[in-house]
Amino acid sequence: MAEGWDDQTREMGRDEGRSRTRRTPAVNAGKLWAGGVATAVVAALIALVGLLIIRVLLQIPYLAPLDSGALGDANTTTLCVFAAVAALAATGLAHLLLISTPSPMAYFGWIAGLITAVAAVLPLTWADPLPVRIATGVIHLVIGCAIISLVTTTASTASTRA
Repeated sequence: MAEGWDDQTREMGRDEGRSRTRRTPAVNAGKLWAGGVATAVVAALIALVGLLIIRVLLQIPYLAPLDSGALGDANTTTLCVFAAVAALAATGLAHLLLISTPSPMAYFGWIAGLITAVAAVLPLTWADPLPVRIATGVIHLVIGCAIISLVTTTASTASTRA
């Protein structure tokens, strides 16, 4: 080294007694999944409220004949459970994308948005009466939009990468 030259570089791997700063994980999984569970509860409640609006206010025999009462039958539980499972699956997808891809929430938005579009349009191909098909598509669309917005917000707060 030349006289008077101050080489301030260190060899790689040498710590020279300095403590390294502890890196926090890119994803706070506990916070992400707590938000995912909360999203599942919201999605199930949206399904229930949507069903009540359609059956009680609009008098559309959604998921069961109208004489089955305001809550219908076991299909109501199935709808609510599937909404909650969809929210948990979306949380899992967000977690996977956060730890594996660049721009994870951009991919999440596209994937979840396209799945929501399929879930909203697919009922229109069924053999049910048109009001039931439209009601099903609308409920699926509202549930999907809620899941997308809540999981995106949760992932953004639970990650340094989003």
